[in-house]
Amino acid sequence: MSANGGTRAIVAALAANVGIAVTKFIAFLLTGSSSMLAESIHSVADSGNQGLLLLGGRRAKREATPEHPFGYGRERYIYAFIVAIVLFSVGGLFALYEAYHKAQHPEPITEWQWVPVAVLVIAIAMESFSFRTAIQESNQIRGNQSWVRFIRRAKAPELPVVLLEDFGALIGLVFALFGVGMTLITGNGMWDAAGTAMIGVLLVIIAITLAIETKSLLLGEGAERHDLAKIERAVTEGPEVERIIHMKTLYLGPEELMVAAKIGVAACETAEELARGINAVEARIRAAVPIARVIYLEPDIYSVAADRAGTGQAAPTAVPQADTESGSDETAGRPGS
Repeated sequence: MSANGGTRAIVAALAANVGIAVTKFIAFLLTGSSSMLAESIHSVADSGNQGLLLLGGRRAKREATPEHPFGYGRERYIYAFIVAIVLFSVGGLFALYEAYHKAQHPEPITEWQWVPVAVLVIAIAMESFSFRTAIQESNQIRGNQSWVRFIRRAKAPELPVVLLEDFGALIGLVFALFGVGMTLITGNGMWDAAGTAMIGVLLVIIAITLAIETKSLLLGEGAERHDLAKIERAVTEGPEVERIIHMKTLYLGPEELMVAAKIGVAACETAEELARGINAVEARIRAAVPIARVIYLEPDIYSVAADRAGTGQAAPTAVPQADTESGSDETAGRPGS
């Protein structure tokens, strides 16, 4: 995902939510509707969340330091996880509490009855603009993936977060409109409480979904299958490498992939020849998968016996291990040692 695309979607969502939050608060103060209060807090939480995403994107651009030699790219995942916590606590739990409170003391909307309906209709229009922007930016990188797969597999957290927030906001506005509308029609404040509860449940579900997906990114995910296939092909398509003994990949950030592999190479007469071969392999990997910016290749001589033993080592190059009991070097040169 381009950083510009994610930033554009976040800014659009932030502008929409700030405007919506102000109008909702005014409507709540005029009418006392709990649905309007829940939606107001929801918009405030969303505005804060977009601010957190912008802050995370900015902090992730810091240069690597000796203390953090791989840089700060994962900070974007941390801030996305905080967003899920804020959405769960400030948005979802508050709405559920407000619904419970309103259900204990249901009150009809008797003043400024047209205000909440007008505000909600305007909010739906503004939120739709934000959602449309997020969809347009996502479509540039989504390809043929379904929306569910895109949200689950995207390595950059900003667009999935904004997509889910905007989707949840739109559905929440419909719930609020339902609660307020039924309260105005029937004069029964329990409908307002019901709409508020529906908003709370929705926000909790979205927050849990975001937390689960972001947790996976925080733990560390490897390259997608298609990128993994490209890397394997790049390593083995030249004469320098006979085979990959084992390989692991890890996202250091949304746009930075680490590749570490032990590769079986042919016997070389000089270290210079070996180094040239490794450099050629690294160049092919970066050409095939440009985000593979950190590459570690360990050359070795492939050993069938070691491979069968599952050690991933090569007999001729393995470090001899002394017999700790006898103090002898009988194990030196033993396959797989």
